Amino acid sequence: MAVETLGSIDQILNSSNAADWAKSAKVDWDKTSPIATPEVGNKLPLDQAGFKSFGELLADAVANVNGLQEEANKAIQKLASGKSKNIEETMMAVEKAELAFKMMNQIRLKVVEAYREVMRMQI
Repeated sequence: MAVETLGSIDQILNSSNAADWAKSAKVDWDKTSPIATPEVGNKLPLDQAGFKSFGELLADAVANVNGLQEEANKAIQKLASGKSKNIEETMMAVEKAELAFKMMNQIRLKVVEAYREVMRMQI
């Protein structure tokens, strides 16, 4: 299986927008989290119905990125100490962690930008 190079993450993030991505994304809504398709007529508050709040979603995402960073650090330590000689696996772990971190940083920038825009609104 060949790997297709799409360019750097900065090029990808700058050249795409959410509307285009949403049109091209193929999502099986039956297999997604409950936050994507809430049940109609559900009288329970969202946190009691098994839904996650925005803060919980962000906390989970940060924890996942942190886990990838830790895996990459362990892979680097194993390679440097000679316990592992698989440089491909180490590089994949490092690239996964870097990509996840860059994406989380872009999300953070978008959230800050949205917050600032809301704060500029006149009531």
